[in-house]
Amino acid sequence: MNALTLPDVAAQVSRETLPLDWVGMCGIATPVLIDGQRLGATADAGVSLDDGTARGIHMSRLYVALEKLEDAPLAPSLMREILQQFLDSHEGLSRAASLSIHTDVLLKRPALVSPLAGWKSYPVSIEAHLENAMFHVELRIQIPYSSTCPCSAALARQLIQQQFVDDFANKRLEHAEVLAWLGSSNGIVATPHSQRSTATLTLCLNTDCNDMPLLAVIDNAEAALGTAVQTAVKRADEQAFALANGQNLMFCEDAARRLNAALSPLPSIVAGQVQVVHAESLHAHNAVAHSRWPREAP
Repeated sequence: MNALTLPDVAAQVSRETLPLDWVGMCGIATPVLIDGQRLGATADAGVSLDDGTARGIHMSRLYVALEKLEDAPLAPSLMREILQQFLDSHEGLSRAASLSIHTDVLLKRPALVSPLAGWKSYPVSIEAHLENAMFHVELRIQIPYSSTCPCSAALARQLIQQQFVDDFANKRLEHAEVLAWLGSSNGIVATPHSQRSTATLTLCLNTDCNDMPLLAVIDNAEAALGTAVQTAVKRADEQAFALANGQNLMFCEDAARRLNAALSPLPSIVAGQVQVVHAESLHAHNAVAHSRWPREAP
């Protein structure tokens, strides 16, 4: 007996002849290889449906193309190869294809002073689009850090100065007494406020890159900020972190400018946008700043 041909309902003519901008699947579970790590990820895969008479696309063909993610390091060239397979498998139906990968990159980061180290998770999304031979890849990554308000630091210093005047006016200063005063809560009567902050980087990548420049982006961003959040710490590390915050006082505007200056020269990046959010400890609202490059001419 001959096997029956399975019906292909998607190949039927649609009752409504309307092209669609995007058709596909979201949240597909897949492994990815990034910097030698095999990570769990989800993928959003789709194509345009430019033939308005077609009932639908062949979603299984998109799913099969994602198998390339299992064994090859994630790179712009790999994403382009997958997108081209999307289009080749939908010849006559689609002119554009897109692929988004969402994962958390794990990096082991050393403590500031002690020999301890711990893992930090960085949420990452990589979005690629191919249409009419035009290929575009965008990397989005979130980086947490600490920010201490310059204004509150200045106000705290003024209060400490006033307390010093109140405690030592018209008195002969003794080194030991002043040293004890500096180490007591009676002397240091105020401290500046700081908050956990987040930088969201949206970076348009050079499509000739052989890999994803995640480590370079993270390292440059954290070095520019100077106050990356820590993992495992001893008291010496906590003290070093307090020093780093004191030496890197910054408004959200300062943080955005630092990140722009640190990332815009990287050859793997052709354009970018920075958003920093300082989750205020003084206010019930957040302080936010944006920056982008290249900037449009005024």
